[in-house]
Amino acid sequence: MIPVWINKPQFEYDIHSLVKAFFPAEEVRVFCTENGNAERVSGQSVSVRIQFLENEIAMELEREQMVEPEDMLGEQGAAYLPDVKAIREMGCCIQTQYAEGTPRNEVRNVLKQLLYKGLSGYLKKELPWGTLTGIRPVKIPMMMLEEGKREDEILENMKRTYFISDAKGRLSLDIAKREKEILSALHYKDGYSLYIGIPFCPTTCLYCSFTSYPIAAWRKRVGDYLDALEKEIAYAAGACEGKILDTVYIGGGTPTTLEPEELERLFQAIREHFDMGGVQEFTVEAGRADSITREKLRVLKKYGITRISVNPQTMKDETLQFIGRRHTVAQVKEAFASARKEGFDNINMDIILGLPEETEEDVRHTAEEIAKLNPDSLTVHSLAIKRASALSQWIGENGIRTLRNTDATMDIAAKAAADMGMEPYYLYRQKNMSGNFENVGYARAGKYGIYNILIMEEKQTIVACGAGSVSKRVYPDGRIERSENVKDVSQYIERIGEMIERKKHLLCDC
Repeated sequence: MIPVWINKPQFEYDIHSLVKAFFPAEEVRVFCTENGNAERVSGQSVSVRIQFLENEIAMELEREQMVEPEDMLGEQGAAYLPDVKAIREMGCCIQTQYAEGTPRNEVRNVLKQLLYKGLSGYLKKELPWGTLTGIRPVKIPMMMLEEGKREDEILENMKRTYFISDAKGRLSLDIAKREKEILSALHYKDGYSLYIGIPFCPTTCLYCSFTSYPIAAWRKRVGDYLDALEKEIAYAAGACEGKILDTVYIGGGTPTTLEPEELERLFQAIREHFDMGGVQEFTVEAGRADSITREKLRVLKKYGITRISVNPQTMKDETLQFIGRRHTVAQVKEAFASARKEGFDNINMDIILGLPEETEEDVRHTAEEIAKLNPDSLTVHSLAIKRASALSQWIGENGIRTLRNTDATMDIAAKAAADMGMEPYYLYRQKNMSGNFENVGYARAGKYGIYNILIMEEKQTIVACGAGSVSKRVYPDGRIERSENVKDVSQYIERIGEMIERKKHLLCDC
């Protein structure tokens, strides 16, 4: 365990995230003790102490080193102290100053720069994203582009302020430029997007922490869920009347766990209540191959869905079974071929790098098999270890070293996308990602997932319906307010009136 001691309660989240990035296999805990005294914590190997002083921040890093008694006392002295002992050695002690009146966000940067320098110097290790620990790093170059900054200025600023690598700086800037062009056709002021969550899955994957429930156990209550969902849809449509609906995204869970007639009911409700005339993209995250049938695909096609996902995550059967996908590679290929036969010309595929026991060769095989299918876009995820997932417990028993995501595996996926004529168009990061990398969406020109960009860049209001969904209203000044629905399906059904009331507060003057 890595304890971090601070003398004032501030920036705890940022401190924890950055220290965890350097010590991914360790538990990191931040303690506040106003007198500045760092107490001993059982099991620690390294400890960090941060002191916030007047216009100054100081950091001390100590390590605990196991030493043989004779090394401390000599052979004769060791006879009186036979057990192995531990001594504490100072790893580093550094400090930095900032001017009085410095804004809080800049003080945060000063702190993270100090912490990064200390840990990087001690471990002889650099992080590709430097001090950046947030999920939306592309927002930084996007903002500077909108301010009229030159590309070289943006790259230099990101390197100087956040210690980001040249490669990641270039990647984030290129994506920001592409996103800016793609989003130029949307209606920011008078438009919005719609998300609808279907919280059911065939099974729960090992790594998943999303709101999802096994469809077999909930089959008899799907109708009740759709009853509640239709009420929320009807309210949302009325609240947004007169606005332009730009994109629709149906996610989950796995929306295609619904039966064909249930899908038809959902799409009819959407069509009945919303003006679909201006919709530029209608996505259904079909996802799991074991939920996709020709009949369901025909329903999707009938109601004008323009973009779907068929997500293998890996093309290795043994891994699929281990992570709980319960379908085969052959089924993935069959589902993809069926979607093409039904006329879908914008199909995304997701893969995850860093899955348990997978090697570079496994990733290369997955990339080669996907290239044979030739999807229109490819989303490359770096495995994120969520505390609420079964994977977190598995890692606790087996160790994080079984998750091998590296520069090489990231390069294999990026090259595969480039060879298929795709370019990166959106990017986000998550806490506790394998290898401290990122998730990148690649697509051919004209096949970008517009909703994916919107959810990351937070440029447009997103009205979300369904259990576990979060609506976000974006105001002209950039301010964002949220309204969350309960995650539990039973609670959502029973409290649908309350969920609608929450939306009223968010959308009352929309």
